[in-house]
Amino acid sequence: MDKSELLSTLDSETKSSKNKANKRKWREIEAIHDRQRLKQELRELGMSSEDALEFL
Repeated sequence: MDKSELLSTLDSETKSSKNKANKRKWREIEAIHDRQRLKQELRELGMSSEDALEFL
């Protein structure tokens, strides 16, 4: 393996790890939004957070 092949391999691994980190961040953001939407829906139904915990 020459230097150019090694550098391209390292570059692709770096891009792959960055993509995975970005996807993880977006999944976490989406989970936060989902929890916020659920809390809003429960409020609209007249349930408090404590009621929701008992319900689950």
